[in-house]
Formats: sequence, structure tokens, C-alpha cells
Amino acid sequence: MIDYEAIGLKVGLEVHQELDTRHKLFCHCPPRLFREEPEYTFVRRLRPSQSELGEVDPAALFEFLKGKTIVYEASRETDCLVEMDEEPPGPLNDEALDICLTFALMVEAQPVDEVHVMRKIVVDGSNTTGFQRTCVVALGGAIEVEGKRYHLEQICLEEDAARKIAEEGGVVRYRIDRLGIPLIEVTTAPEIRSPEEARRVAHAIGRILRATGRVQRGLGTIRQDLNISIEGGALIEIKGVQELDLVSKVIEYEALRQLRLLEIAEELRRRGLEPSELEGLEPLDVSELFRGSRCRILRRELKRKGRIYALRLPRFGGLLGRELCPGRRLGTEMADRAKFWGGVEGILHTDELPGYDITEEEVEALRERVGAGPGDAVILVAGEAERCRRALRAVLERALEALEGVPSETRAANPDGTTHYTRPRPGPARMYPETDVISTPITEERLGRLRERLPEMPEEKLRRFMEEYGLNEKLARQVIDSDYASLFEELAQGLEVSPTLMAVTLTETLKSLSREGVRVERVGDEALREVFGLIEEGAMMKEAIPDVLTWLVDHPEASPRDALRELGLELLSIEELRGLILRKIEENRGLIEARGEKAFGPLMGRVMAEVRGRANPAEVQRILREVLRERVEGSTP
Repeated sequence: MIDYEAIGLKVGLEVHQELDTRHKLFCHCPPRLFREEPEYTFVRRLRPSQSELGEVDPAALFEFLKGKTIVYEASRETDCLVEMDEEPPGPLNDEALDICLTFALMVEAQPVDEVHVMRKIVVDGSNTTGFQRTCVVALGGAIEVEGKRYHLEQICLEEDAARKIAEEGGVVRYRIDRLGIPLIEVTTAPEIRSPEEARRVAHAIGRILRATGRVQRGLGTIRQDLNISIEGGALIEIKGVQELDLVSKVIEYEALRQLRLLEIAEELRRRGLEPSELEGLEPLDVSELFRGSRCRILRRELKRKGRIYALRLPRFGGLLGRELCPGRRLGTEMADRAKFWGGVEGILHTDELPGYDITEEEVEALRERVGAGPGDAVILVAGEAERCRRALRAVLERALEALEGVPSETRAANPDGTTHYTRPRPGPARMYPETDVISTPITEERLGRLRERLPEMPEEKLRRFMEEYGLNEKLARQVIDSDYASLFEELAQGLEVSPTLMAVTLTETLKSLSREGVRVERVGDEALREVFGLIEEGAMMKEAIPDVLTWLVDHPEASPRDALRELGLELLSIEELRGLILRKIEENRGLIEARGEKAFGPLMGRVMAEVRGRANPAEVQRILREVLRERVEGSTP
């Protein structure tokens, strides 16, 4: 168990949330995704440029050196010339700015006097322009979580990026429907001291954002970036944590990774490794050693006319296989660098050899060829010659960083909570002014208007939901923490349906269906409104809700009434219900003769098994008692 206080863990959060507006941030396109095939595509190659100080951002240069070709997919329904970078952006979306200012006032942040849009260089292809437009809306502010106050550094408004669809070889495909959707970014001070604390703070920020009633719902609409460091380590930025429950796991594993890297650095120093021993090392072509190898990886590359290169790492023996966190080793870190800088599929190293059908004799010949001693490690890479050389130079640079400890870099989260290298951390040359968008003054009149209609804070809403709608605390919290708090209140105020039923449906039922693999996010608010409307008018039973929602996921153009008809869940008439009950009475004559009116329980279960979702249980009970009593009394002599 890690003592996070002892290792000096510091965590800062960047919470990004898509806003629910009528238009995108700099045009009038609707902020939604399209599921159909794209109507057209276009191709770009993005290149970095010097800043006003004549510097090139290292992260931008890194992406450029990958040599990727970017193919963009677009639809006339969701995209225009602004997203294609064929037309200057329009004015900043006032609706989105008001939402950001509302959040800022809710957390007691100080709005800026004037909003200036900036360009943030991004050349990974996720933006057609080669930069992301962003602006600071407010500074400072704080939130309180379980009695502790956490300070915010800034609140920004920016455009969301295009979404990556596929990557194959040197071609990356992006869909630009998401590009330009307004996004609020909330940055905390690095005051968080444990993984669980970070999860709670992220949760609290998300609750306040949802309390505005103006944020989008569903997976991918909110993302957390984490800035993590420990004493003696380095600031690591981890991008794209989409699931709240993954936040604590990512921090736990990153803290462990940095601790193990510091241990490796200390071990290398104990072994007497000096940086000069690594400087000047060059990859060697060792293809001839493996001409007859049974290793499929190496045979395949040689058959493709590729080459096999090796690099000696002095005093690294036994360290490449050392685990940093579950499933990640120092060798994995070096493989990440080789893949990204060299474009190779991976590496092999002597800590895991013999293996992969590489024999002990081949390993000995390799070590002799590169001059490796007993304490040295050797890295193998196979592929096109220049790619191999680039990959091994990247590995050598990572080896030099291992001697120092923890390299400062940007990483991305894996589904299991581990992370992988994506690029160097951006430098100060990344930001410069946007000259196509005029600044927006923030007037006292505007702020006064927003202050007059500030939404309730989550804890206030919790108390009111319990008092007004009779929800217990657990259910009230589930509603507030869900994406459906605003919809719940609208329905609870407008329909004569049990608030508890609506709350359970919008939280527990939807979560249960989601766990079963049902894409519940495809069920829109209008469909949910109609479901509860049918219950109110007595045309649908609550037991039918899961089946109806599941059917609607696969039939997005249909209505809940269509679902009832297609599923055979339309309510039975009184005559139909009475006829069905009479049939069940006849089928169970023996049970009735043996037990009389005590046969009611088993009969009720058998009738409900057939009519569940198509009849009111209270009505079934009333008719069954009546018919059963008549049958029993009629058979009594």
C-alpha cells in the first residue's frame, strides 16, 4: 500500500465537458454526431510552424515527424466550411460563454474583463487548422468536498476536437462532426493528495456542471486529464480518462510507475552507469545472425526485405523486464518510444530472451556481435532500415532518461488504468493569439443577469428532491449524479406518475440495461417523455419499461407506442383479461379442487407470468379473486 503523503503525491485535474448549445462554438452547425456514412472526405498534411519567438513546439514537431496523412470525413448536416478550415470562424458563441460564466459564478471564480480567443497548436490531425481555439473565461474559484476546500486555477471555453475513426499505416481517419462543439475546461490547483480524493473532486466538479442543466450527456461528453507528480519524479500529463471510476486507478498506477522508475534510476547509479557510456552508441545491422531463425517476427520482416537492428544498453541487464505497474515494464516504455518515433511494431530485448523462438545460441551470438557484457541488455528491432534506426535512437534517448528518473511527458490512459506514451509535453511556444475572432467584453450587466438566475448547487437540489418528490437520499443522489436530473424534474412536475418510478427508471433501470450491453444513450429524452406519458394515461405498465427501452435502441425512428405494438405489450382489455383468467382457472381445476381459495397465490403467479407488462397487477388480482370465489362457491354442494 503506497503512503501517498510520504511520496509527495500531487494531482491537478482538467475536467472537459461538452456544453449543450444550439450551435457550435464558431458557426451555426448543430453540435451533434452523425451515424451514417460521411457525405464527403478531404485530405490534409499538417505541419508545425515557428512561434512569434521563432520556436517550434516539441509536441507539434513530434506529431509532424510521424509523417501521417489525415483523411477527414464530413456531413453537410453537422459540418460547414469553418470545420474544414476553408472559411474564417464566426463570432464566439454567446450561449456557450454564458454557460461557462454561470459555472464560474457558481464556484465563486472571477470572470475576466474581456475574453480573448487563443490558438493552441495541435498537429495530431484532431483539428483541421493545426490548432485548437481556446479562451480563458474566469480565474480562481473553489469547490468544497467533504469539508476540504479545493482551489480552481482557471475556467476556459474551447472547441472540441474531431474524433478519430481509424488508423492504418500512415493514414489516420477523423470525423469532424464533433469538431467545434463547445467545451468547458475546469482546471484545479495541484492540491489533491490521493487517488480517491481525485475521484471525489472530479465527481464534485461534474455534479456542478450538470447542475447548470446545459451540458451534454453520454460517454465521451466529459473527459478528465490528470497532471500527476511525486517527490523526485516529474509532472506527467495523462489525457483522456473518460470514466470517473478510472481516475483513482490511473493515479494509483502512475504513482507506482514513477516510484519504480526512481528505483531503477538509483539502481543504474549503483551500477556505476555514466551518461557518457550511452552517448554515441549506434544501432547495428544484425540481420545475418537471424537468417535461419525460427522466430516468426524476424522471419517475416526479412521476407519483406526488411532488416534487423540491435542496440547495446550498458548496465541495463535485468532492468528492462522490471515491472513498473501491472502489465507495464521498462521494456514496455522503450517499446512505446520505438513505435511512436520509429513506426515499428515493437521491440525484443534480452531480458525476455531466449523466447519468441529465438534460441540461446542466437542470443549469445547477438551479444557477441554488439559487444554486450554480462550486465548489459540488448534491444532488437525489425523492419525497414531507417525506421529501425529511428526506433533505436528513441530507445537510447529513453535509456538516458531512465538514468535521470522520470521523464516529463504526455501519456494516454488505457482501459485497465495503465498508461502509454503519446508525445513530449508541450512547451511555451504552443499558444498564440487568434486573429480571426474579435474579443468579447464581460460586462457587469451580463454578470448581473446571470447571477439572478444561478442554478441550485447540488446539495441544495438534493434536499429539495427529497422533500418535494419523496425520494430517499440514495435515490435522490443517483438522480442528481446522473445525466437526467433536469429531465426528471420536468417529468415530475408535469406528469401524474410516481416520482420514485421515474427516478428509478432514469438511474437504476438505465444502468442495468447498459451493463447488459444495451446502448441506452440512443434513447432520447422525447422517447422517455412518451414512455412516462403512456404510463400516466394507463396505456402501458411499468413492468414493460425495460423491454420497450431495449426495443427502441434498435429502432431509433420508432415510438414507444410502436414498441408496445411490436412487442405485444399493449394493454389487455377487461374482457380479454377476464377471458385469459377463466382459461387459467380451467387449466388448474385440480389445484382449485384441492386448495379452494388458497389456490389464489399460485394462480396469480401463473396469470402474471403470461400478462406481465400487459395488465395492471391490481386489476388482475381483483378479477382473479372474483372469478376464483365464484368457481369455489359454485362447486360447493
